[in-house]
Amino acid sequence: MVALALTSCLPPAADGSPELVQITVLYTNDEHGWIAADNRRGGAAGMLTRWREQEGYTDDGPFLVLSGGDLWTGPALSTWFDGEPAVDVMNVMGYDAAVIGNHEFDFGREGLRLRGDQAEFAFLGANALDASSGAPIDEVLPYVIEEVAGVQVGIIGLASRRTPQTTMPTHVAGIEFVDYDRTLERVVPQVRAEGADVVLAITHLCVDEMRSLVATAARLDVAMIGGGHCNDRVAEVVQGVALVEAAWQYAAYGRVDLTVDPASGDVRDVAVVLRDNPPGPADAEVETILARWQAELDDELMVTIGYTEDGIKRGSYAMANMVMDAWLAAYPADVAMSNPGGFRQDIDRGEITLADVVGVMPFDNTLVDVALTGEQVIASYLHGSRRPPIAGLEHEGAHYTVNGEPLDPKATYHVLVNDFMYAGGDGYAFADYDPDAYMTSIDWRQPVIDWITVLRTTRDQPIEAHLDTAPR
Repeated sequence: MVALALTSCLPPAADGSPELVQITVLYTNDEHGWIAADNRRGGAAGMLTRWREQEGYTDDGPFLVLSGGDLWTGPALSTWFDGEPAVDVMNVMGYDAAVIGNHEFDFGREGLRLRGDQAEFAFLGANALDASSGAPIDEVLPYVIEEVAGVQVGIIGLASRRTPQTTMPTHVAGIEFVDYDRTLERVVPQVRAEGADVVLAITHLCVDEMRSLVATAARLDVAMIGGGHCNDRVAEVVQGVALVEAAWQYAAYGRVDLTVDPASGDVRDVAVVLRDNPPGPADAEVETILARWQAELDDELMVTIGYTEDGIKRGSYAMANMVMDAWLAAYPADVAMSNPGGFRQDIDRGEITLADVVGVMPFDNTLVDVALTGEQVIASYLHGSRRPPIAGLEHEGAHYTVNGEPLDPKATYHVLVNDFMYAGGDGYAFADYDPDAYMTSIDWRQPVIDWITVLRTTRDQPIEAHLDTAPR
């Protein structure tokens, strides 16, 4: 979307200097496919209506609509269709550009290409380079230049350098995610040389990383850094640079106002505010798109497999233990272990459907049987600051048992992990421990679906009776 609006000009200055113009950025990040409204958020349809009614947003007005990445992996409504519904909706909302987050690679580089072909906005990643040639990868652009209110605005994207650890590593093999400051120092002059009056950066970076970029951004006259990934709420101006990050899941958005001298391209003032997106009036066109995709989802996944009286929370022991127990029930391993970030949403109370399981486990992972020594089992369990969900392995302090028997540091144990972990995701070393691990080809969701289905739980006999809620 190229936004042209000469009527956005501010009154001329008293000294007769050129009229100033105001450019407004509407910013979201980590949408994660939460395009439908619920009892906490207005979703994409509510967001668009709020922009129009509260911010004065129009397609041809002095606006840029930008995203900090992680657009589509989340609820089944988006995930089951490889993110296509999320991009459909973002096209209607008028997005101009999105930086690639780590989850843009969840369906492989071909999946990113497909969504890029579908999108009516640019996917950006100036620091995502081909490791052999040093050139930008084919799936994204380093930057775009948009004309807004007669001003040429350059938008540079910076992907997270941790992407190889936070998506399936094999999906980003051959891509190097290079330094943020050096990328801005390299790319900002290119953008200026191509005619940009104002330069903005949209990034998939947490607030500490954003703040660490401020000195470089200020020196290069980058007026805004938009963030993502950590779902922070950020609205501040530091050294004249606006920093903005708006939670996640369409729960909020940021508004950044830039007051610009169109003759010189100087940004005279910046202001930033965050606003929430609670349930409210919904845009009819977006609602129509959602209804079409929901109908298709219902045909495929709205199959009831169980019942929960209280619901199962994403971060609960009940959720983690249920998934791990299901894996061990389906496959003859000694231990099951998953990464803590693999489970992505709650299961609401009431009927449990296939769509719920897809929402909890939205990534297309499979199970891997890894042969580890007892020492390596413990090292894997103790890896990182968050302990992984487990089954089969128990401990009291430094005393470990496997299925009730003392763990032998030198013995070999078969451990089920997902292929994200095996490939080095989150820094796990399973492939180093066992380079010839057995790829089971079992979809990591299927044992959970089977486990819930076999229980035949109902309103009168809910699943809670079968859940282990104790910490492990």
